[in-house]
Amino acid sequence: MRKFLSLICLLCVTLNTYAQQKNIDAEINQLMQKMQAVGLLVAVIKNNKLIYSNAWGKKDIEKNTDLGTTDVFRIASISKSFSATAIMQLVEAKKLSLDDDFGKLIGFSIRNPKFPDKVITLRMILSHTSSINDSEGYFNLDVINPDKNPNWAKCYSNNEPGSTYDYCNLNFNMTGAVIEKITGSRFDNYIRKNILEPLNFYGNYCVDSLDANRFATLYEYNASKNSFDASPAAYAPRREELSKYILGYSTPILSPTGGMKTTATDLAKYMQMHMNYGKANGKRIISKESAKTMQTGIANNGKYGLALTSTNIIEGKTLKGHTGSAYGLYSAMFFDPEEKFGFVAITNGCNSSYANQHSELVLGECLQILYRNFIQK
Repeated sequence: MRKFLSLICLLCVTLNTYAQQKNIDAEINQLMQKMQAVGLLVAVIKNNKLIYSNAWGKKDIEKNTDLGTTDVFRIASISKSFSATAIMQLVEAKKLSLDDDFGKLIGFSIRNPKFPDKVITLRMILSHTSSINDSEGYFNLDVINPDKNPNWAKCYSNNEPGSTYDYCNLNFNMTGAVIEKITGSRFDNYIRKNILEPLNFYGNYCVDSLDANRFATLYEYNASKNSFDASPAAYAPRREELSKYILGYSTPILSPTGGMKTTATDLAKYMQMHMNYGKANGKRIISKESAKTMQTGIANNGKYGLALTSTNIIEGKTLKGHTGSAYGLYSAMFFDPEEKFGFVAITNGCNSSYANQHSELVLGECLQILYRNFIQK
């Protein structure tokens, strides 16, 4: 009788799981049609455990290969939080302070010419309140160095440093250079040794350190043709530039601001560390105090902390995390540190008109589907 009851219970669980998966597939496929998404990959954490991961759509349109859960994506601006995490490690080691003059850290003057007496701090850089902009580009540090670029002043807005949220990629490429100057290690090597390896995390900023066969092709939407164009630059190895690398100067080659490549499930491991205020996989990466500092909003109407922001895309919940967009990709990593759940969602391309309509959080509907099916039920 016990064996019979056990079989009945197992059958019920199997049927429920099948029904749940069928429902998720239907909702996700409907969303993908609306987005015209090429592919979509998700991972779900609940009660501090990875409970679900799945992939839909194509990894490569031309080769007609399906997307899988072990495929690797460039995750774009979620990458910024790795730099901030590294900075908090250096703060804890008393190698620097969040309130240090950033110019002294980077090695050349960082001053808004409209507010020359106002110190621009590391904290301002990490919270996008530095008054620095990307108008001169952000792929090398010379653009903002007064000794290298006669137009350096254009890198600053009219806002007083510390007063206004101005999202800026240059901030984090400079932060990566500071990490190199302080540690004497190349940016990607420091991140790998001090954050990725303790988390058993597969990923890196350096393309050649990863299996290129696992890269999911990223696609830009071509509105005139209603089609998608591949973006090979997303995984450009930049070997020649790396062969001439200068610590604390060449750092933008690795793109601390957006160049991390990893899987959804590995990104979920990293997310879980922040969800647990600095600890995961039995390893403490940063202190609880440092993790809370990163998550505490100080800019953008109290939403943006230090490379982590918040969203209320799930009604009644304030989730912490970050989004990313580059080369046609859109990514989202958001978690609830109190209730211990979180989501990673990544698409390797979708209709740009849909993206423009949902500019704050392109994958918001996807997160809502995951919440309803895995957390709310």
